[in-house]
Amino acid sequence: MPPTPLRPPRAGRGRGVHALALTVLLCAAAGPAAAAGPEPSPSSSPSQLRLPVVAGRIDSSSEGCAKASATVMRQVPWAQRLLGLGRAGLFSDGTGVTVGVVDTGVSARADALSGRLTGRSGADSDCVGHGTFVAGIIGAAPRAGVGLAGVAPGARIFSARGTDATGTPSASLVALGIRAAVDAGCEVVAVSAALPEDTAGLAAAVRHATAHDVLLVAPAVPDDADTARDGQASTASFWPAAAPDVLSVVDFGVDGTRPDGSFEPAAADLAAPGDQVTGIGVTGGGHFVGSGSSFAAAYVAGAAALVRAYHPELTARQTAARMASTGYPADVPRLDVNGALTGVLPAHAAAQPAPAQGIRVLDVPDDDGAVLRAGALAGACGALGMGLWATSALRRRAGARHGPAGRSHRIAGDRGLGPRPGRGAQG
Repeated sequence: MPPTPLRPPRAGRGRGVHALALTVLLCAAAGPAAAAGPEPSPSSSPSQLRLPVVAGRIDSSSEGCAKASATVMRQVPWAQRLLGLGRAGLFSDGTGVTVGVVDTGVSARADALSGRLTGRSGADSDCVGHGTFVAGIIGAAPRAGVGLAGVAPGARIFSARGTDATGTPSASLVALGIRAAVDAGCEVVAVSAALPEDTAGLAAAVRHATAHDVLLVAPAVPDDADTARDGQASTASFWPAAAPDVLSVVDFGVDGTRPDGSFEPAAADLAAPGDQVTGIGVTGGGHFVGSGSSFAAAYVAGAAALVRAYHPELTARQTAARMASTGYPADVPRLDVNGALTGVLPAHAAAQPAPAQGIRVLDVPDDDGAVLRAGALAGACGALGMGLWATSALRRRAGARHGPAGRSHRIAGDRGLGPRPGRGAQG
């Protein structure tokens, strides 16, 4: 398949996004450059780097299974910088947690997952490449000279198929994959499918996960509008994300907006990076680029692994509530990994956002691929950024909302995601 250039940031569609971006850039300029994660080698700017696109499906016209990429991402990708994963790694790397990936399979030849991959029989190969890409977002190991690393590089990955050999999902296969991951001892399961209809078997698999204290994470909308049924409304519910106790996720890009033409979620709990994000291939050291809410769900699943490793006393419901309540204020709260890890939440205020946890830096090209930090100004700039976000949110709620009418997110309390009696109290 032909390589596609990583797009430069598009013009934002919301004033809040513009304000935060300006704050981030001004604050970052005031501080020294510092590396986050492995020390990457110098390379061309992200706008010039060309990566092959990971497939969602393959068909008879495709040239066989996915091939290795010849291009290595040596700079730290924008999503890792935005989420502050270098700082998050000081608290947790997901060690001790197993994350299930219900997708097209995960390749046993992926070096970045070596020694940490198990799976259901037959799920250790991946002709499409999508499941391996998702698993890499969750847990790819850092490597010298490579900027890309997973959210939870210490976590183990369990692979289960939720699709046929071409990458086409079905409710029955997704249900079997969820059950396999739960029975294998996974604490978090990333499901990449967004199915237009629920089934009794899929609903039962979700209940099976809930009964075993397993957190399911799934995309609120399909990666490709073509996967939705004909005539489906542009704002619709998809499964298993729409089921109770599933953490539902939607994607955004480097400029803070969703891709043009995307399905709008009927409801979602969190938003995370998913447009033009970078991931691993089925073999070799090269990288791919992909877009879709399934990749945003992978970032949230990786963050959930960090939280469950750092806060083992929390149940799956408490973990979901913590992640939703610490998200940055927006129409759909945006994932704040460090807030979810270290935010101190009042026991009676699970829906209250945590204080700003520092600065999220956009992927501004620099010579050594390092993340720019604001030094002594971090606290002040973080507070200013959160203030601008809050102001923008109030304006939107007053009537200046962007996007189609009826767009909303699911508050934790609306879906029973608040704390329940379990292994411990929320911290």
